[in-house]
This record gives sequence, C-alpha cells and structure tokens, in this order.
Amino acid sequence: MATNKAASLDLPERPVLLDGGMGRELQFRGVALSETIWSAQGLVAAPDVVRQIHADYIAAGADIITTNTYGIIRDDLARIGIADRFTELNELACRLARDAADAARRPVWVAGSLPPLRGSFRPDLVGPHEEIVLCYREQARLLAPHVDLLLCETMSSGAEARAAAEAACDTGRPVWVSWTLHEDESGRLRSGESIAQAASLLADLPVSGFLVNCCSPASVTRAVPLLAAATATQRRIGGYANTFHPIPADWRLDGDKATDGLISLRDDLDPDAYAAHAIRWLAAGATVIGGCCGTRPAHIRRLHSLLPAT
Repeated sequence: MATNKAASLDLPERPVLLDGGMGRELQFRGVALSETIWSAQGLVAAPDVVRQIHADYIAAGADIITTNTYGIIRDDLARIGIADRFTELNELACRLARDAADAARRPVWVAGSLPPLRGSFRPDLVGPHEEIVLCYREQARLLAPHVDLLLCETMSSGAEARAAAEAACDTGRPVWVSWTLHEDESGRLRSGESIAQAASLLADLPVSGFLVNCCSPASVTRAVPLLAAATATQRRIGGYANTFHPIPADWRLDGDKATDGLISLRDDLDPDAYAAHAIRWLAAGATVIGGCCGTRPAHIRRLHSLLPAT
C-alpha cells in the first residue's frame, strides 16, 4: 500500500519548467514513427535523436525532462511482436534521459512518464482498476530507480489517474498527476468529472503535484484556478498544453475509424503566442509550466524567458 508521506523533491522555489513534446519532435527531425507505439519507436529506430532532443530541451532551459516512455505499453508492443523488449525499452528511455540530465551544467530532474494504457483521451477505454493498476505497477517499478519523480500524465478520468498514482506512490518516489481536459474549455476532464472530483480520488495518496496537459492552452488557463482551489498549498500546480486542433471524442491513433491517425497542428501557437497563454497560467498561480505535443525547444526557450533567474 502507498504511504501517506510525500517524498521530497528539492526543486527551486520559483516556478519550474518542464520540457516540450517528444513524438512530434521526433517526426520534425525525420524519424518515422509507428502509429502503434508512437514516440517509443524513437527508442528502437533513433535513440541518439531521443537523447539529443532531451539535451536540446535542457539547453532551452527545462528544469525537468520526461522519459520517452509514453508509448511503451506492453499490449501495444505485443501487437508488433516486441513485448519481450518492454523492460529493455523502459530502461533505455530512462538511460537516455538520465545521460542528458547528467551532462547538464546545472541541476536537471528526470520525470518518468506513466501514460494512458488503452488510448489517450478515452475515458471509456480505461478498463477496470484491478487490471490497469497491475500494469502501472510494473512500469512504475522499472522507472523508479532511474528517475526523480513519476508523472502520471494525460489521465482522462479520475479512475485512470487513481490507478496510475496508486502504483506510482508505491515506489516511494515523488508523484505528480496530470489530467487531460475536455475540448469545450469547461475545465472538466474528458470523463466529465470536475478537477475537484478527480482530485478527491487522490486525497489519501501523497501526490505532490496536480497538473493538466495535452489540451488547448485556453483549457489550461481555465484549469489553473481550479487546480489551486482543489489542492493543498504545498503541492505544485500548473500545466503543459498541446498545439493540436480539437481532438475528436472518439479518436484513436491506431484503429479503423475516420477520425484515426495524426491530429493536425494549429498554426497560431508559435513560441510567442504560446507564451502569451503561459503568462496567464503564471498569473493564476501556476508553479509548473511546459509544453506537450507539438511544442518544440523554441517554445520552451520562450517560456524560460518568463521565469525569474535563479
């Protein structure tokens, strides 16, 4: 069972900066990605590019870089015949991030990504707690020895976040939870739950950060005050938005519906435009900002310019 005592994470007192997207950045750099395992394909095809992306985000000012483990899901690996590489790929992703962090000339922390297991943005596909918590526990235990914190990200429902956070907290590492929000900018999760409702499901766990991610910048703006109201003062709050056009409710990356496939990127969220949203997040009390899908090192560099020097 998870302890109720939060593990410490010695971050700067100022707002901290996460990195940006990995999957689209791999594509921008010419790496062909499998729709089944998405960004994890970079570990198979171009590990040196993955390491360089981490290094580029650090050079742009990121305090925290995230392991490229979002696409390492055992069932998905099995679909392309490499389930036996689950441990190897998780450990490789950690090593690439840790190498980049250790090479930096300043403190950089590594977050281990725990992703949705049965499709992003799909609360209807999450599955029973007793099944997914075992999967999360397996991955969390692989990541924990190599990372500084565990990040349960793009959680579309309270139940999904509960399973991931429960498994992550069992490791004794600091844990942050980040929910993805509905495209209507209501501040609600994709499941329809409010942030307060989702946060209440984690009340007995030592989660030390409540964030939102992989939704529009305007959705993050709407959510930051709700995160502040739902959390204790000692928790980090904030968000990291994507640059996608609205994501259909029935979207799948690898199925057979008309909405499948890659989501197109907006053309109105260059680094300056993105930063204009992040200024609002900081004004509303965000202590963590960064970028998700479609953001690049230039976005992170611009966000870094918003933060006080340390």
